[in-house]
Amino acid sequence: MVSATIQEAFSEQVRRTPDRVAVSFGDLRLTYRQLDERANQLAHRLLALNVRPEEPVAVLMDRSVELVVALLAVLKAGACYLPLHSAYPMERMQWIIDNCERPVLLTDTPTLRRGLPKTRKLIPVDTDPEIAAQPVTDPAAPRHPLQLAYLIHTSGSTGHPKGVQVTHSDVLGLVQDRVWNGDRHERVLMVAPYAFNVSTYEFWVPLLHGGQIVVAPPGDLDIATLRSLISENRITGLHLTAGLFRIIAEEAPDSLTGVREVLTGGDVIAPTAVRRVLEANPDLVVRGMYGATELTLFSTHEPMTTPFHEDTTVPIGSPMDGVQRYVLDAGMRPVVVGEVGELYVAGRGVARGYHGRADLTAERFVANPFGQPGERMYRTGDLMRVTPEGRLTFVGRIGDQVKINGFRVEPAEVEVAIASFPGLAHVAVVASPTALDGDRLVGYVVPKATEIDLAALRTHIAQALPDYMVPAGIMVVDTLPLTPNGKLDRKALPEPSFEGDAHVEGPATEREKLLLSLFADVLGVDRIGVNDGFFDLGGQSLQAMRLISRIRTTLGVDLTISDFFDAPTVADLDAHLTLRRADRSEAR
Repeated sequence: MVSATIQEAFSEQVRRTPDRVAVSFGDLRLTYRQLDERANQLAHRLLALNVRPEEPVAVLMDRSVELVVALLAVLKAGACYLPLHSAYPMERMQWIIDNCERPVLLTDTPTLRRGLPKTRKLIPVDTDPEIAAQPVTDPAAPRHPLQLAYLIHTSGSTGHPKGVQVTHSDVLGLVQDRVWNGDRHERVLMVAPYAFNVSTYEFWVPLLHGGQIVVAPPGDLDIATLRSLISENRITGLHLTAGLFRIIAEEAPDSLTGVREVLTGGDVIAPTAVRRVLEANPDLVVRGMYGATELTLFSTHEPMTTPFHEDTTVPIGSPMDGVQRYVLDAGMRPVVVGEVGELYVAGRGVARGYHGRADLTAERFVANPFGQPGERMYRTGDLMRVTPEGRLTFVGRIGDQVKINGFRVEPAEVEVAIASFPGLAHVAVVASPTALDGDRLVGYVVPKATEIDLAALRTHIAQALPDYMVPAGIMVVDTLPLTPNGKLDRKALPEPSFEGDAHVEGPATEREKLLLSLFADVLGVDRIGVNDGFFDLGGQSLQAMRLISRIRTTLGVDLTISDFFDAPTVADLDAHLTLRRADRSEAR
């Protein structure tokens, strides 16, 4: 029997393996039957609120078993889930909620304490007494393969995020691909923010194949925690962004011991990183994945195993089942070998379009001249070169869109957020490459008349944008250079500076001196003071993971990512380590 919807496929799996563990979080485990019954109860609760077919239901929760219950319940009620990210600024979350007509919002107690956007109805799934009173039977809500399964928002060029509409058929097409055959994804680690497209793999591939979701603790994870999760839970499969994969390859490739397959992508994959990981784990499969939210996550794959013959690039790989790809020139003609063209993808996984944006949908989802009447293909905006072997290698992006930590970012959306700060005449945001960690955003601002408060501007930006969209640096300039045709001349912009105020205060101890050296090395700066904040100097979460790993190795101290967020300067971190040593001495 071929299931038409996600919830039907899950029900079939419940019938096959009712007592197998479906999801775990620490010591808490739910079998397939238990997960099904809890999701049915929440689905009945949603239907009692008159949730309609395809209606978005917002979800804002910490990673937990309840989160898995919530997403499944939304589908069982016939609705589509609208995931929000706890790291989103409240302004961004509120815009998404308002744009979706203030839907029902599912949340939990920890998130309630942090504050929520305003909406018409709120259900804390871990404390709502009415959920437990609902029947445990399937509500049998209306269902169809072309119904929406989820609505995920990505960065938009109009100054606001755009919602990608993905159907049940799209998701099932991905899950049923032959790439998941075998036991490599028997226990999958759920570690990505569920408001991003990788959650499609982390949730539905294990659940619809009889596997187990292992839920990682809430918040950002460091390499040591990731190593423990993999070892203690005997993880067999997981996804790591290309940036995180590179850091693990450089700092701790053996942390993947026991894993059968690692998926990576979202940005250019470093061949040296693949080699280091395979050398440390010769039985592992590293599978490079290419896709987009608009293509239901993955469209092509490139498996890499030992022996790995390193090349200058990792190709995007072969099409997955039901996927067609075309590299076309400006006239929509296929390019010849060696030439560069834009990649278009058709077939399985092409999303319905953008929520409430027919104009953007028409721009990116175009008629497929190589398919049947009515078929569409998605313009990826990625430039590819066709090799003599027929493989595709990534060359760059069309237009301004860039990748930051694996996320597609429209600089125009960042510019709109910055420009709303009072006193600015002109704003430009560009991507600046780094030697180790890919691109980072840099903002250039021209004040109207007076000097601007950079600290206040940074606070303003952080309140309007997710952390991965916040520029690593802000440069104040007298004017923005233009080309003869009036466009921004990116080559004429001054080089970004991320230097700290080293003249203010130098190191007072040998440990501060060592920490300063580690900070400077990871950030790629020459001058830094003990009171300069890591994140104020352009540091981001992936670099913080790298730094914590090196501090742990160099100083032999047990430091977590949350410790570092609380002590982001050399002086603060040195004091934190001193206090911890004193506490341990007293405990003895």
